Amino acid sequence: MTRVAVVLLNLGGPDSLAAVRPFLVNLFSDPAILTVPSPLRRVLAWWIARKRAPVARRMYERIGGSSPLLKETEAQAWALEERLGETPGLQAKVFIAMRYWHPLTAETVAHVARWKPDRLVILPLYPQFSFATTGSSLREWQEQAAVQGLSQPTSVVERYETAPDLIAAQADLLRASLAKVDPKAAQVLFSAHGLPMRLVEKGDPYPRQIEATARAIADAAGLRDDQWRLTYQSRVGPLQWLEPYTDEAIKAAGAAGLSLVVLPISFVSEHSETLVELDLDYRELAVQSGVPVYERVPAVGCHPLFIEALRGLVVSAVSVKTETGDA
Repeated sequence: MTRVAVVLLNLGGPDSLAAVRPFLVNLFSDPAILTVPSPLRRVLAWWIARKRAPVARRMYERIGGSSPLLKETEAQAWALEERLGETPGLQAKVFIAMRYWHPLTAETVAHVARWKPDRLVILPLYPQFSFATTGSSLREWQEQAAVQGLSQPTSVVERYETAPDLIAAQADLLRASLAKVDPKAAQVLFSAHGLPMRLVEKGDPYPRQIEATARAIADAAGLRDDQWRLTYQSRVGPLQWLEPYTDEAIKAAGAAGLSLVVLPISFVSEHSETLVELDLDYRELAVQSGVPVYERVPAVGCHPLFIEALRGLVVSAVSVKTETGDA
């Protein structure tokens, strides 16, 4: 029987209000986020975290004082491990490695090494690849695995933006929300996390993959082209970001008298961008803008079809020839 360590990569989030500032320091210390030379980046990261921490703490206070992302990811890990346990010839254990807060990648590498797997599958919980998410997490994994001598054969799942079961799960949740509105007077917004245009101009594939996901869900849900839009949320700072913006689309829907069904297309777990930005801030904006009905589609979470999508990705990864060495 093959012992396979499956490592779910995710962003991470502060587990207390006291953790908000160090979390932000870790975030802005990442060269994929703040593209300045190393010594200056660390100083700037400390300064930015100090400035942003009060606002971020107030945001987390609105959802209980911490990020739910770890609990959400743990639930997905347990569900995936249970499904993998039904696969003949496979002894799988699922680990979690967060990029900016505990369990940090170095901690998880040590746990995986102690378990002594025969091989590894690295599985980001970002369906679409971006330099700033999957790329950064994979680089950190490679560096920490090299430092700790974790060298078993490794497969990396870099993207799965149109995995059939992922699309089916999102379409299923979308149909349930669409049933709550008048489809003749409603618009679907596929709201994705934004990305600075500087990364897009460097060739980041994220926009193309997000567009592919949106198209696949729309087709699976039977939407006409005039019934949906792809928009981007969570922009910060003065840089130009991917457009159109979700908040501007909400205002436009209000002006047109359209109800909205908003699906967080790039998020597979609930966290601040869904629970605060979409559920609180954008819902308030929708009311102020005259949107008759505002429905938010849940993230896929532990939807059985999404867990099946992850299981299929792992099984496919271990059935093909893997690299020898770090991921």
